[in-house]
Amino acid sequence: MSSVSGLRPLVVDVKRRLAEGRERIRARHAKGSPGIQVCRAMTELYDELVLELYQAALVDLQEVGPQGLESVCTVVAHGGTGRRDLAPYSDVDLMLLHAPSHDAENRTSRLAERLLRDIFDIGLQLGQSVRSASQACQAARGDATICTSLIESRRLAGSVELFEHFQRRFQKEMMRRGDALLRIVEQARADERNQYGETVYLLEPNIKRSSGGLRDIQFVRWTGFLKYGVAEPDGLRQLGVLSREDHEALVQAWEFLLHLRNEMHFHAEKGIDLLDKAEQWRLAEVLGYEEGPGQLPVERFMQAYFQLTSKVYSIAQRFAEEAKPRAIWSRLVGPLVSHRFDHDFSVGPAHIGMHPRAFPKLQTDLAEVLRLCDLANLCDKPLDRETLVAVRKAVPKLPEGLSEEAASRFLSLLKHPARLGEMLRMLHETGALEKVLPDFSHARCLLQFNEYHKFTVDEHTFRAVEYATGLMQDPGKLGDAYRGLKRKWLLHLALLLHDLGKGYPEDHSDVGQRIAAAMIPRLGIDEADGETLKFLVHKHLAMSHLAFRRDTSDEHVITRFAVDVGSAETLQMLYVLTCCDTAAVGPGTMNPWKAEVLHDLYRRTRQRLTSEDHAEQSRAALAERRRLTGEALAAAGANDVWFQRRLEELPANYLYGNRPEQTASDLQKLRRLGRQDVIAEARYLPESNTTEYWIGTYEDIAPGVFHRLTGALSAEGLLILSAEIHTLADGLIVDRFYVQDPDYTGEPAQTRTDDVCAALTKALDHRQNKRPNFRKTWGGKSQRRAAAVPKVPTRVSADNATSDHYTVLDIFAADRRGLLYTIARTLYDMELSIGAAKIGTYVDQVVDVFYVTDRKGKKIMSTAKVNEIRTRLLVAIEAWERNDASRG
Repeated sequence: MSSVSGLRPLVVDVKRRLAEGRERIRARHAKGSPGIQVCRAMTELYDELVLELYQAALVDLQEVGPQGLESVCTVVAHGGTGRRDLAPYSDVDLMLLHAPSHDAENRTSRLAERLLRDIFDIGLQLGQSVRSASQACQAARGDATICTSLIESRRLAGSVELFEHFQRRFQKEMMRRGDALLRIVEQARADERNQYGETVYLLEPNIKRSSGGLRDIQFVRWTGFLKYGVAEPDGLRQLGVLSREDHEALVQAWEFLLHLRNEMHFHAEKGIDLLDKAEQWRLAEVLGYEEGPGQLPVERFMQAYFQLTSKVYSIAQRFAEEAKPRAIWSRLVGPLVSHRFDHDFSVGPAHIGMHPRAFPKLQTDLAEVLRLCDLANLCDKPLDRETLVAVRKAVPKLPEGLSEEAASRFLSLLKHPARLGEMLRMLHETGALEKVLPDFSHARCLLQFNEYHKFTVDEHTFRAVEYATGLMQDPGKLGDAYRGLKRKWLLHLALLLHDLGKGYPEDHSDVGQRIAAAMIPRLGIDEADGETLKFLVHKHLAMSHLAFRRDTSDEHVITRFAVDVGSAETLQMLYVLTCCDTAAVGPGTMNPWKAEVLHDLYRRTRQRLTSEDHAEQSRAALAERRRLTGEALAAAGANDVWFQRRLEELPANYLYGNRPEQTASDLQKLRRLGRQDVIAEARYLPESNTTEYWIGTYEDIAPGVFHRLTGALSAEGLLILSAEIHTLADGLIVDRFYVQDPDYTGEPAQTRTDDVCAALTKALDHRQNKRPNFRKTWGGKSQRRAAAVPKVPTRVSADNATSDHYTVLDIFAADRRGLLYTIARTLYDMELSIGAAKIGTYVDQVVDVFYVTDRKGKKIMSTAKVNEIRTRLLVAIEAWERNDASRG
C-alpha cells in the first residue's frame, strides 16, 4: 500500500528516521563530538537504513532463504561509505557484487533497480554499480576513480565467501600492477588538484579536493595499499613506511578537516565543500577564534587551516615519491656517469646528491644545507630522493643562529635564477628558511582576508620570486629589464622580504622596512646594498600606486618620483619587483594594460634618471609632436586658425597617446561638430587588450557630462580602467575612457561597440536624467555570500601635494554596480570639475582616483570644504550600497 506521498510506508518511515538521526548527530556535533565520531555515527545511520531497505527488497523480490540472492550477491560499501567517514550530507557508494553467472547478474540487477529508487526516495544520492569480481578488477585496472574507491571496500551484507574472494583477488591484481596504477592514481590526483586549486594556499579552498585537503589524506591510503598492501595509516606506521610525526600530523588534520566538513554540511543542510570567504568568517566565529594583534579571527583560523593542510600536502607528496620504484638504469648507470664534487657531493645526469656518509653534517651546520641548495641551483638539477629525505630529517636538529658562512651561502643561492623558487620552497617547507630569515615564521600560512590577494603571504612571496626568475626566458621588455640587472640577488631578497610586515597592526611597508634593516647585518650586506634593499621593501607599492592612482602625464609627478628613487638601477629593480608582485597576486592580475602602464612609467622615469637635460628634451619632444600633428592637418587641408588654436590647447598626454595622424583626424571631426552634437567612437588597442571610447561634444549639451558617460559605460557592463577629461576653449569637451569588456576575451564585435557608442550618445540627451539601469555582476547566492562577509570600509582621502593644479581624491570602497556613477554624480552635485580619473577594481574592492577643481579651476585648499567633500561622498556611497543591497 502506498502513502499519500506516493511512497511505500517503509520508505516514508526510513526517510523520517534519516532526518531524526541526522538531528541527533547534529546535536552531538554541536556539543563538541570529534569529527571522526560524528562521521562514524553518520555512516552507521546510513548502514542501518540502507540495510533495512535492502532486506525489504529481498523479501519483495522473493530472494530470501538459502537459495536466495544473498548466496550469490554481496552488498559492498566503498569510497567514503567504506572508510566510515561520511559527512552529514555525503553520497552513498555501493557495489552489488555478484557471482560470475548470467542468472546472478540478472537477479542482482533487479535488486539494484529497487535499491536505487528507494535510496533516492529517502533523500540520499547513490553511486551504484553491479559487477562480478572479475569485472570490478578489470574496471579498477584502467580507472583511477574506481580503483581508489574499491580500495576502501567494506562488506555490508550478503555472501561472506564472495566478498573475501573479491578482496583477495583485488589486492593481488592491484599490487601486481601497483607501479603502473600508482602512476595513474597520482596523475588523477594531480589533475584534481589543478582543477580545485593547485596550491595549498589558495584562499578559498575546497576542503575535500584542493591540495592538502581530505583527498590528500586518502591519497596516502591509496598509495599505501598499492605499494604495501595496507591502506590504514596505523598499519603504515607499524610497517615503518610512515614516520611517527607524519602519522600524528595526518590524524590531527583528518580530525580537523572532518569536523569542519561536518559543520559546513550541517549549516548548509546539504553537501558543501567550498570554504569561501563568508564560510571562513562564520567558522572562525563558531570555532571560537579571537582577534590578535594585527590579525582578524578569520585570519587566525585560516592560518591554522593552512598550517595543517600544508603538512598534509607535503606528507602526501613525500609518501608518493618514496613509494615510486627507482629506475633500474638510474641504479646501475647513475654512479658511472656521475662525478664527485668536493668529496661530499655527487653530480649526476639528472640529480644532485650528497653522499650518505656526509648526511650527519646536515644536522649540525645550516651552511651545508644551503651549500647543497646553492649547488643544485647553480647546476640546474633537483636534489635526489635520498638527499631530500636527509635534509628534511636534519633541519629540525640544526642549532639556532646564523653563521657568516651560512649567510654567504644564502646570498650565493639568491644570485642564480635557475631553480631558485624550488630551492626556497624546499627550505621553507623544512623550516630552514626561517633559520635564515626569522620573520618568515610569522608569514607562514598567513591569510590576507581581502578580495585582492588569492594566496597566503608566503605563497604569494614564492610566486613573486618564481615570476621573476621566469623572466629569464621572457622575450619582452620586462624580461629585458630583469636580465639586465647586475644584482639579481638583491631583487630576489627584496621580493622575499617585501610582504613580511603583514599581519601586524602597523602599515606593512613600515614593518617590512624594519625587517629589511635587521637583515642587513644578519646577512652581511654592505651599506649601499642595504639602503637599496630597505628602499625596495619600504616603497614596493610606490610604483603601482603612482601608475594606477595618479596622473602620470603630469611631468612634475614623474620628476618627483625619479628624485625619490634616485638611480636608474634602483628604478629597474623597483619596476621588475612591482610587476612580479602584481603578477603573484592571482591569475590574470598582470594583464597587458597594467604591463603597458607600468612600463610607460618606468620608461619615462628612467629618462629623468639618465639624462641631465631631460626637461629641455621633453619640451622639444612635445614641440615635435605638435609639429607632426600640424603637418598631418596641413596635408588634409585643415590649417586654419581654429586648428592651430586647438592644437596648442591639447595636453601632452593626449598628443602622446595618439599617432599624429589620429590626433589630426580627431580635430577634423571636432571642427565639424555642432554645439548640440555628440561624437562617440571605439578604438581597440591590442597591445593592452583594452578599448578606448572617444567622445567629443560641448559642455552645454547636458548637465554633468562625465557622470552621464560613466553611467552609460557601467550600465553596458564595461570595466572602466581610466578616464581622461579635456575641456578646451569654447567649452569643447574631448573625453577618453579606457575599458575592458568582460563579454570578450579579445577585440569586441563591431555590433557591441556600436551599441556602446549609441548608449554614450543617448546618455548626453539633456532630456534623459534618470538613473541608469546597471547590469548585475553578482546574482542570488553570490550576492548573499558577499553580504555575509564584512564589507571593505569606505575611505576618502584628499591630496593637495601631488598635483600643482588639482586636488586628488582617493576613494576606497567595496565595489558595487554603479559605484563610479554615484561618485561622479556626487562630485558634480558639489560643483566640482573632474580633470582626470583612474579607476582600479580588484574583484570586489575599488580604488577610484579623481583629479578635481572647483568650477573656477582652482584646487580645493579649504580644510572645511575638503571635509565637506569627504562627508558627502561617504554618505552617498553608503546610501548607494544600502539601495543596491535592497535591489539584490
